[in-house]
Amino acid sequence: MPIPPFIRDLRQYIGHAPLWLMGANALVLRDGEVLLARRADTGEWSAISGIVDPGENPAETARREALEEAGVTIEVERMLWLVVTDTVVYPNGDVCQYVDHGFRARWISGDARVADDESTEVGWFPVDALPEPRQDRLDAMVRIALEDPRDVTLEL
Repeated sequence: MPIPPFIRDLRQYIGHAPLWLMGANALVLRDGEVLLARRADTGEWSAISGIVDPGENPAETARREALEEAGVTIEVERMLWLVVTDTVVYPNGDVCQYVDHGFRARWISGDARVADDESTEVGWFPVDALPEPRQDRLDAMVRIALEDPRDVTLEL
């Protein structure tokens, strides 16, 4: 996974110390299916996701990541959750924790494909038949996207 330039710059000053970041996930739905990407780093299937750039609205991050990772254009319909993730320790020793924004999105155009080096596969899956291995939180994310709760969820 490439490290965003702003994080690389910060790491020059703080080393591997814990870094508080914002993330965005897009649950992209189309005709009873959800768009998933198989992560190159873990091999797990997950929602389209990425790190929010400085000054970027997390909904824009979701749109940008859908195009960068899967080659599709999406419409972000609404925010579904706002949660704090567990601490993540990366193989290089970097420590991060994320404020994760989850969005329900609708596919607009584009043929889903691997569009960068962050994924090894991209595909549409029936919402009731998610592939393995998958990200721990993926079942809860899809359930919340389908339920489309009135209020933003604060726990996954």
